[in-house]
Amino acid sequence: MGGDAEGGRGSRRRKRKMIMSKLYTYAACARRPSAVDDEGSRIGGPGFSRVVHTNDPAAAAAAAAAGYYRSNKISTTKYSAVTFLPKSLFEQFRRVANIYFLITALLSYSPIAPFRGSTAVAPLVLVLVATMVKEAIEDWRRKQQDIEVNNRKAKVFQDGAFTQTKWTKLRVGDVVKVEKDEFFPADLVLLSSSYEDAICYVETMNLDGETNLKLKQALGVTSHLQDDESFAGFGAVIKCEDPNAQLYSFVGNIEIEDQQYPLSPTQLLLRDSKLRNTEYVYGAVVFTGHDTKVMQNATSVPSKRSKIEKKMDGAIYLLLSSLVLISVIGSVFFGIATKDDLRDDGRVMKRWYLRPDDTTVIFDPNRAATSAVLHLFTAMILYGYFIPISLYISIELVKLLQAMFINSDIHMYHEESDTPARARTSNLNEELGQVHTILTDKTGTLTCNSMEFIKCSIAGTAYGRGITEVERAMAKKKGSPLIADMEIAVDQPEGKSVVKGFNFADERVMDGEWVNQESSGVIEMFFRLLAVCHTCIPEVDEVSGKVSYEAESPDEAAFVVAARELGFTFYQRTQAGVSLHELDPLSGQQVDRFYKVLHVLEFNSTRKRMSVIVKDEEGKIFLFSKGADSIMFERLSSSESSYRESTQKHINEYADAGLRTLVLAYRQLDDAEYAKFDKKFTAAKNSVSADRDELIEEAADSLERGLILLGATAVEDKLQKGVPECIDKLAQAGIKIWVLTGDKMETAINIGYACSLLRQGMKQITITLDTPDIIALEKGGDRAAITKASKDSVVQQINEGKQLINASASESFALIVDGKSLTHALKDDTKGMFLDLAIGCNSVICCRSSPKQKALVTRLVKAGTHKVTLAIGDGANDVGMIQEADIGVGISGAEGMQAVMASDVSIAQFRFLERLLLVHGHWCYSRISSMVCFFFYKNIAFGVTLFLYECYTSFSGQTFYNDWSMSLYNVLFTSLPVIAMGVFDQDVSARFCLKYPMLYQEGPQNLLFRWSRLLGWMLHGVGSAVIIFFLTIASLKYQAFRSNGQVIDLSTLGATAYTCIVWAVNMQMAITVNYFTLIQHICIWAGIFLWYVFLLAYGAITPSFSTTFFMVFSEALGGAPSYWVVTLLVSVAALIPYFTLSVVKTWFFPTYHNKIQWLQHMAKDDDPEAELGMILRQFSVRSTSVGISARRDAKLVRVSSKGLPC
Repeated sequence: MGGDAEGGRGSRRRKRKMIMSKLYTYAACARRPSAVDDEGSRIGGPGFSRVVHTNDPAAAAAAAAAGYYRSNKISTTKYSAVTFLPKSLFEQFRRVANIYFLITALLSYSPIAPFRGSTAVAPLVLVLVATMVKEAIEDWRRKQQDIEVNNRKAKVFQDGAFTQTKWTKLRVGDVVKVEKDEFFPADLVLLSSSYEDAICYVETMNLDGETNLKLKQALGVTSHLQDDESFAGFGAVIKCEDPNAQLYSFVGNIEIEDQQYPLSPTQLLLRDSKLRNTEYVYGAVVFTGHDTKVMQNATSVPSKRSKIEKKMDGAIYLLLSSLVLISVIGSVFFGIATKDDLRDDGRVMKRWYLRPDDTTVIFDPNRAATSAVLHLFTAMILYGYFIPISLYISIELVKLLQAMFINSDIHMYHEESDTPARARTSNLNEELGQVHTILTDKTGTLTCNSMEFIKCSIAGTAYGRGITEVERAMAKKKGSPLIADMEIAVDQPEGKSVVKGFNFADERVMDGEWVNQESSGVIEMFFRLLAVCHTCIPEVDEVSGKVSYEAESPDEAAFVVAARELGFTFYQRTQAGVSLHELDPLSGQQVDRFYKVLHVLEFNSTRKRMSVIVKDEEGKIFLFSKGADSIMFERLSSSESSYRESTQKHINEYADAGLRTLVLAYRQLDDAEYAKFDKKFTAAKNSVSADRDELIEEAADSLERGLILLGATAVEDKLQKGVPECIDKLAQAGIKIWVLTGDKMETAINIGYACSLLRQGMKQITITLDTPDIIALEKGGDRAAITKASKDSVVQQINEGKQLINASASESFALIVDGKSLTHALKDDTKGMFLDLAIGCNSVICCRSSPKQKALVTRLVKAGTHKVTLAIGDGANDVGMIQEADIGVGISGAEGMQAVMASDVSIAQFRFLERLLLVHGHWCYSRISSMVCFFFYKNIAFGVTLFLYECYTSFSGQTFYNDWSMSLYNVLFTSLPVIAMGVFDQDVSARFCLKYPMLYQEGPQNLLFRWSRLLGWMLHGVGSAVIIFFLTIASLKYQAFRSNGQVIDLSTLGATAYTCIVWAVNMQMAITVNYFTLIQHICIWAGIFLWYVFLLAYGAITPSFSTTFFMVFSEALGGAPSYWVVTLLVSVAALIPYFTLSVVKTWFFPTYHNKIQWLQHMAKDDDPEAELGMILRQFSVRSTSVGISARRDAKLVRVSSKGLPC
C-alpha cells in the first residue's frame, strides 16, 4: 500500500489527524454491544468468569502467583528439553520397520544372535540419531522464532511511567502503550488513542490474511486518557469471557467508579495485529500468551503423506512378510536336519564334526522342535538386511535437498515482489509430479487482484477506450483479428507515467475536457461521488506532494485514484469530513472544497451498497451511494433516471468484457428529512433490543430510496502474466483444471475465455437455479418446496449433461455450475452423479462458491477420483481447499499471507505452477521412484546372498560376512550414490520437460512406481544375488588360493563376494542414472573406495574386534590375482541381465521419456527437431481440449473443413 511503499519518508509526511467521528457510525455498530442484555447476563457464569483488575500491580502479582492466568510467554515448538527424547523416539517407532529393527537389536544380545549385538544396534542408533538431529534442528529454528517474539519490548505503565518491558513479563491487567506500526503484545481492551474520539486502525493480516485495515474505537468513558500522565490514578475492573478461539466475538464489561459499561469486539485489539495510521494507543491486557485468541486458533497443519510413501510402506510389509516366510522355511529345514544328526538312539552321528551328542539347546537333536523355534528368531535377526534401514532417513534427506533446489530456482523468483518459491513442507515433493486435477481460485490467483479503472458509463454515455484481456479473447473467439491483435493497455501520453489502478483513456473527459460535454453537471457529480463515497485514508508526501491511499479493497483504491486523475483529488480526512481539490467548471482552475461527513453507511455482503451523507460548503446535504446493479436499480427514482436502460446495457457489456461494475447514484436531502433520519438512526444505534440490527438497517434503507442515477463504473481485475500460456501447458500435460470462484457466472465465463479454459466450439453444460420456476417458488417463500424443486432441477440437469456427453464422445465439454446448484450437487446422494459429469468435461467452473463449498468440492474430487489433487489460492477464503487437497499451493498476493501459511508450497505467480509441476514435480517423482526401487534392489541383492549361504550350511544361522561389514553396507558403501541420484538425476532436461509436457503423464498414471516396476527391481536383486553367490563360489571353490595349495576359507570367500556386491551395486547405479554430475561420480566411486579403506583399517585392528577380517585384505585378498579377476568378471556378469533388458526395451519398446531422451541426445544447435517433435506429439497421453493450443488446433480443423488454406 501507499503508506508502506513510502515508509522511508514517514518523518517528512504531513501529520494528519484523521479523526472520523462519523466514519464508523454504521460499521462500529454492526455487532450489538452485548453486555447489557442477554449476553451481558452471562458475565460471571460458566465461560465468562475472567476478572481483570486494570492498573493494579498488587492484584496482578497475586493472580500470577496463584496461577490464575498464563504468562505472556509463548512456545510453538514441538518438543521441550524434557519431552524431546520420549516424543521423538515415539515418532520414530511409529514406523513398523524401526520397531522390527529394535526387536532384532535387543535379540542380538541373546545367545541365539548370529553376530555381535553392537553391530545390530549401531545402524539403528545412527538412523535414529540422524533423524532426531534433523527434528531438533527444525524445532530449534521454531525456538529461535519464539525467543525473538518473546523478547520484543512493549511500554508498560509501572511506577507512574511507561517503561520498556519484555513481552514475556506482561501480566493480565497491565496498561500498555503501543505505537504506530508495532504489534500488539497481547489481547488488549482499547482504552484510548492519539485521536480525540479514541479510534485506531488495525491490520489483521497475521490473523485472517486480510490486508485491509479494521477500525476500532474505545469507549467514551476512557477516551479522555490522552497522555501518559492520565493513567497515574486510573483503575478499572474488566469482567469478560474466558479464553476462546472466537476471533470476531468478545463479551464483557468494564467497571469504572462503580459504573459498568459494555465491551464489544470493537474494543478488542488482538495479539499479532499491527497498529496502523495511528500514532499510539493505550490498552489494558486481558489475555496473555496461549490464552490470546490468535494462540487459541493455532492448530497444526493437517498431516499429509504422499502416495509413493504409502506404497513404500506396502513394499516394506511385503519384504517383512517374505522375510518371515523364508525364516519359517529355513527353520523347518533346520529342525529336520538337526533331528537327523543322531540316529539309532544316538549311537550314530551323521554330522559328527558338529558333536550333536554334546551341544546346547540351539542345536540339540533331541529337542529339534525347540531348536527350530529358536532358529526362527535367529533367522529373523540375520535376514534383517532385507529391510533397508536407512531408506526413511535417506528419503527425508533427499526431499529436504530437493526442496532447497525448488526454493533457489531463479525461474520461479518474482523480482517485482522479491518473492521466491518456497517448499514449506518437503514430504510432498514427488506428489508435485502426480497431479491429476488442479482446483484454482480466480481472483488474485488467475487474476492480479489489482483493480484498474478502465471504463465508465455516465448519463447514458459510455466512456473509456481500453481493450480488456477478456475482450481480446472474445474477439479471437469471434474471429475478429483487428481487435484481437490490439494492445490491452491504453497508450499513455508521452512523458506521463503509468498510474497504478488507472487504465482509462478518453479524450472527451480527460484533462478537464468533461466540462465541454453536454452532461457536464452529471459528470461532475459522478467524479465527486467517487472522491467522497469511500473509507480510504490519504497519505501526502511532503516532498513531492503526491497523494497515495490506504484502502479497504483494491476496488475502492481504483475509484479514488480515478477521481484524482480526472480532476477530483481527495487529499485530507479530518474529524469533520473530507477535503478535495476539485476542477471548477466555471474558472477551469483547481479549487479546495470541504465536505462534512455526517454519516457513513458501510458496504457489507447483505446491503451490497455503501452510502455517505455529506454537507457541502453551501449547506446542502447529499446522499451519495454506490452498489451492485441488482440492489441499486430498485432504489432509483422512476422520474429522474431517464438513462437507466442505456446504463443497464453498458453494465451488461462491461460484464461480458469481464469487468466488475458498480452503479453510482445520489439525491439531495432537505434539513427536515435529514433530521428525521438522524433521529431514527441514532435511536436504532442506541437500542439494546434483540432487533437492533434490523432497526439500523431499516433506518438506512428508508433513506436510500428515490435515488438519481449518475452512471456505472467498470474496473478490470487483470489476468496475471503468463496465465493463458501456463494453463495451455498444464492442459497439454493432461492435467484437468477446475476454477472455484465467488464471482458471478458471466464474469467467470469471460475469464475462462480469456485464459483459454473455454474456447469456441466447446459445448457448455450449465447447471443453474436461475430459472423462472425456481424464482417463482422463491418468491412464494415455501422453503421445503424450494429445496425439493431445486434439488430435482439440479439432478435433472446433471442427467441431461451426462446424456449429452455420452451422445457426443468426440466433442469437448465445459461444465459451469452456480453456487446454489452446487449446494445440492454436493449432497451425499447426488455428489457421485455430479462428479461423474464433471470428470467427463474438459473444464469445470464453479461460480458463486463459498469457502466451505470450495473445500467440499476439493474433498469430493480427491476422494472420488483417488488421484492427486492440487488446490491453489491466495486468500483466507481459500485456506479450506488448500488444506483439503493433497497438495496446497499458496500465492503470496494482495489478500494477505494466510493462504501461504496454510500451504505446502508457496509461489508468487500462477505461471510458476508450470515449472513447479512439469519440471520439479516430474524430476522429484522420477527421482524418488527410482531411488526407492534401487534401495529395495540393493538390499535384496545383499540379503539373498545371506539366504543362499544359509541353504549351503543347512540353515545353521551362521553369517556369510563379517558382522561390522554387514552393518555398514547401507550406511557407507551403497547409500551415497542413491542419495545423489535422488537429488541430482534428470531423466529429461528442464527445457524438454517444458517443450514436451505430455511427459508429465508418467506421474498421474504412476508409470514409474507401479508394483510391476518395483517387483521387477526386486527380482533383479534376486538375480544379481544368485549370479554373484554362485559364480564367486564356483570360481574359488576348487581353485588353490594360497601358495601352499590351500583353497579359500570362509572369511576370504565372504570378503570376495562382498566386494562383488559393492562393485555391482555401485556400477548398477552408474548405468541407471540419466544425468551424471561430478557429485554423482564422487559418490559412486567413494562407496567403492570406502569399502577398501574399511578392509584395510578394520583388518588392522586386533583380532578380538575385527575377528574374521583380521588382515584379510593385506595378507589374503590384495595380492591374489584371482580376487581381482573374480571381482571384475562377477560384477559385470551381475549387470548383464539388466543391461540387456534395458537395451531391448529402449530400442524396441521405448517409453515416451525414452523417445525424448533420444531426441535430447541427438539434438544439435542447427537441428530444429521439427520432424521428430511432430512425431512425438502423436504419443501424447490424451488430446488437449483446453488452452491456447486447443484453440489453435480447433481453428485449423474449422479452416481445413471449409477447404481454405491454413
